[in-house]
Amino acid sequence: MSVALITAGSAGLGAAAARVFAKNGFRVVVNYANNDERANKLLRELPALSPSSDSGRFIAVKADLGSRDDINRLVKESVDAFGRLDVIFSNGGWTRFRGMTSIDENAFEEDWDQAFNINVKSHFWLMQAAKKYLDEAEGAFITTASTAGVIPSGSSLAYSVTKAAQIHLMKALSVMAAPHITVNSVSPGLLLTDWSKGFTEEQKEAHRQKTKLKRFVTVEDVAEQVLMFAKSKSMTGVNVVMDAGFSL
Repeated sequence: MSVALITAGSAGLGAAAARVFAKNGFRVVVNYANNDERANKLLRELPALSPSSDSGRFIAVKADLGSRDDINRLVKESVDAFGRLDVIFSNGGWTRFRGMTSIDENAFEEDWDQAFNINVKSHFWLMQAAKKYLDEAEGAFITTASTAGVIPSGSSLAYSVTKAAQIHLMKALSVMAAPHITVNSVSPGLLLTDWSKGFTEEQKEAHRQKTKLKRFVTVEDVAEQVLMFAKSKSMTGVNVVMDAGFSL
């Protein structure tokens, strides 16, 4: 039975993806950073969604995506638990809200270092650690990028630039991981998750009005796209923008 590892998987888009993969019969590893209660609550929810009600099909692994050692341990514990890895949804990301209007407000070196570490390097380290297992499974590696990586926008300049770098990384990895592994990314617009709490209600509404569909993207929509990438054997090197037409 196929196994999906979802990083930053206990809330928001990650949790939505865990539910979608559970509904589709996957065994699921939910990675989380620190909120044990939230991760365990999700684990209790997943068996009822699955074609099999066996709770042993779902585990949670606490690991810091900013640590290469933790990423290596996360992959090892996932394989130790289930014997294989078929899909990785590399969903981790980081930002600090600085806005996109002032150069000086974005000139904090620690922001750039942390954004690059989580938004770029963590995805690379995860691919490297999991590559041999994905090779064996002819599996899929999917990352969460952002509309902010497609056009200058979002919570900060460091976030926007590192998300653009992440999309480029995905394309490079799709070449390097071929022919047995597909590598793709999703780039959502503003999702109304905990991340969005850094924006004011006025900023959120301005974003919605700028979309052509006059709506926010839902985590469920994005999770379904992730599942499609996981199932496809013909798509690689693709970044799907899901922003209700914000970037058009």
